[in-house]
Amino acid sequence: MAKRKKEVKPEEKKKEITHHIPVSGMFENWFIDYASYVILERAVPYLDDGLKPVQRRILHSMWEMEDGRYNKVANIIGNTMKYHPHGDASISDAIIQIGQRDLLIDTQGNWGNIYTGDSAAASRYIEARLTKFALDVVFNPKTTIWQQSYDGRNKEPVTLPVKFPLLLASGIEGIAVGLACKILPHNFCELIQGSIDVLRKKKTNILPDFATGGIADFSNYNEGMRGGRIKVRALIEKRDRKTLVIKQIPFGTTTQSLIDSILAANDKGKLKVKKVEDNTAAEVEIVLYLHPDSAEDSDKTIEALYAFTDCEVSISPNSCVIRDGKPVFMSVNEMLKESTFNTQELLKRELEIKLSELMEEWHFASLEKIFIENRIYRKMEDCETWEAVIKTIDKGLTPFKKQLKREVTETDIIRLTEIKIKRISKFDSFKADEHIKDLNAKMKEVKENLANLTQFTINYFKDLLKKYGKGRERRTQITEGAFELIEAKKVVINNTKLYVNREEGFAGYGLKKDEFVCECSDLDDIIAFSGDGKMMVGRIDEKKYFGKDIRHIAVFDKDDSKTVYNMIYRDGLKGNIMVKRFQVSGITRDKVYDLTKGNENSKVLFFSVTDVNTVPQVDVILKPRPKLRNLVVKVNFAEVGIKNRSAIGNIVTKFPVHKVQQTGKETVSVPLAVMEEISPAPSLKQKPDISKKKAEPVKTADKQVQIKLEI
Repeated sequence: MAKRKKEVKPEEKKKEITHHIPVSGMFENWFIDYASYVILERAVPYLDDGLKPVQRRILHSMWEMEDGRYNKVANIIGNTMKYHPHGDASISDAIIQIGQRDLLIDTQGNWGNIYTGDSAAASRYIEARLTKFALDVVFNPKTTIWQQSYDGRNKEPVTLPVKFPLLLASGIEGIAVGLACKILPHNFCELIQGSIDVLRKKKTNILPDFATGGIADFSNYNEGMRGGRIKVRALIEKRDRKTLVIKQIPFGTTTQSLIDSILAANDKGKLKVKKVEDNTAAEVEIVLYLHPDSAEDSDKTIEALYAFTDCEVSISPNSCVIRDGKPVFMSVNEMLKESTFNTQELLKRELEIKLSELMEEWHFASLEKIFIENRIYRKMEDCETWEAVIKTIDKGLTPFKKQLKREVTETDIIRLTEIKIKRISKFDSFKADEHIKDLNAKMKEVKENLANLTQFTINYFKDLLKKYGKGRERRTQITEGAFELIEAKKVVINNTKLYVNREEGFAGYGLKKDEFVCECSDLDDIIAFSGDGKMMVGRIDEKKYFGKDIRHIAVFDKDDSKTVYNMIYRDGLKGNIMVKRFQVSGITRDKVYDLTKGNENSKVLFFSVTDVNTVPQVDVILKPRPKLRNLVVKVNFAEVGIKNRSAIGNIVTKFPVHKVQQTGKETVSVPLAVMEEISPAPSLKQKPDISKKKAEPVKTADKQVQIKLEI
């Protein structure tokens, strides 16, 4: 008979629904858990040992497999997977990175090349073992705190007892959820000396050192904190007049990426290089053969390499570590200080453990000597039970317990019963006394080291420097001051040409059928003045609109303090005639500036470009009017003050103007002026002295301009 389904009341259904968690709530909780996991277990190193979890598991696995011989990296990866919950790819990448730093892993085979960027061979072809430095500094099971592995089958270290600022020596980079870490590598010897300075209570200021060398500007390093920035340049040498050699490359680049950036800059016309050769092997050597056009100025080519290629890179550090289970931002000097005191604490624990072991050894050696010399073992012959044996031995030791440094336990007595007859028969009292004497000396030494822990730690660091410091000298050169700023516009070669269509108002390097203006680079800004008194500055392009009736166009230099613009304009359709001299400095690209008073139908009557010391002189010829006798107003720009572009200028005349012409009287030769006839020709009724006047040539620096008066 089928069971009847239990009916659920509507109230109970409603009660069940209220216990459901909304999707938004699940996302919030799960995302926080995921972010915490990525930060703590994958991307950010721990301050205690300077390692990410995958690196720690690799080193622990290699220590577990250590027998003095090389192991296949594939076997190391397989053994590490007992501890690491992710795939073999992450382990393989991590072990290659550790091996290439040449500090903890002794490599054999093709492990790639940090200079060229070549990848390592497959893990089944390369081998590795721990270095002597790693065995001395990184491992000590007695001071290691252990935890269960992810599957509960094995034990792994929470952190390794590293007695060295490993994090700062190797450097590390990682990206987590909402958090990033980038700690740059520092010099091995300088870190040890810095630790010694910390113990001596001296101020430290450690700076990065890169395996690829280069020249670095650390003026804005900011101790590795967020907001800091360093610049690293390649080391470029001149082999001869036509050849440059790159001997060292910036951190984060490879010879291939550097060459690609050079070829890209060459293709864009930023510099001229005839040929590039990569002769890199054990050391970097990139040979640049210069183009004949640029061989004469190799210094400018070097500056162009720094400005337009990866021969100069900027690096932004971000020192973030896990401290007490939380991510924190610390300066590299604070990290060094923490690491130094952590090393001191580890050495203290090692000394305390060693002292405890020596005391135990001394205790049993003394106990054994008493047990054998006083023949207490013979009293065991009459005992019939194990309890009787223990009591008999304890009773026999009672008169001598005052000679010992701690109480005799049952475990001690059991160890005495395990001494073999052969050892008892060959017991040498003199050797036993010498052994106890030696133990006393060792205990005294350990106690002295504990009493002078700071000096002991300093001596430890000095021994490290003496033993492993050779060949680890600084490779990256430190500049005395900040790098000299290289302006791209000043080092780029003229790689294009500027053309203009004055009537339509277009200019650019694509208008090859129109009027040629000058040679320039594709980084230059162009300044243009139109006939309606407008000005605009814009980056050169293939075709760009600057305004119709262009009177003057040229390459613009915002730092130019010598160029002066001289202008006479009409304010509106029938307004006053104004004169002004001005300079142009700070501008906004592609913004149209009005150089007049802003009234509609304003018109430029005269425009010229000179330097500060050159002053043009012009005649403003007025339209004939009744009772107007003087029809020529002479304007000497030397009497007009140089102001900024927004100045409206001074009034020349209020009468209508027939023509403006430059006279031959100027203090210095003046560039070609742009002049315009702005009114219809006068009638035959005008005065004969004007109508019959012959045209006179105007002398300028470039050529003569013929000014004609039409009747």
